[in-house]
Amino acid sequence: MATTNDIKNGTVLKLEGNLWNVLEFQHVKPGKGGAFVRTKLRNILSGKVVDKTFNAGLKIETATVDRRDYQYLYKDGEDFVFMDTTDYDQITVPGKTVGNAANFMLESQMATIAMHEGSPLYVELPASVTLEITYTEPGLQGDRSTGGTKPATVETGHEIQVPLFLGNGTKVKVDTRTGEYLGRVNE
Repeated sequence: MATTNDIKNGTVLKLEGNLWNVLEFQHVKPGKGGAFVRTKLRNILSGKVVDKTFNAGLKIETATVDRRDYQYLYKDGEDFVFMDTTDYDQITVPGKTVGNAANFMLESQMATIAMHEGSPLYVELPASVTLEITYTEPGLQGDRSTGGTKPATVETGHEIQVPLFLGNGTKVKVDTRTGEYLGRVNE
């Protein structure tokens, strides 16, 4: 058991039978009355974000979450297979748990998987990944970088918006949290 004084960003709390990840916290000591802790929590399974206030010193239950790096191997039906690079154990993660990360994962790419009591909670990718555009409409003469955007399909099959001047085979950097185009990659 921990107290509200132990809350930090990234701490996983067990509240009402659910696991909640602490996104933000703030210890508040008003001039009048008792101190309290204001938090912003995200439900690990549903992704729902809520604000919750705890009295200072209140006992809370924390969950032990093991974050480890795994290598993505392949997709097996709806599930994804990952390998622990230290002991070569393979784990299967349901597609629902992988979520939007599937849009940006290539085979042999590294990802962080958070586990609680042997079951995977979520998959975390690096903030940005480099992907190749496999199909996009050709740009027209006079297209400029500030002219607008067009849809482009990347090698994972996901569609993103890119500037008009980009063509097939171009490598681009993509934000894994928002799916936003960040820039062209020159190799």
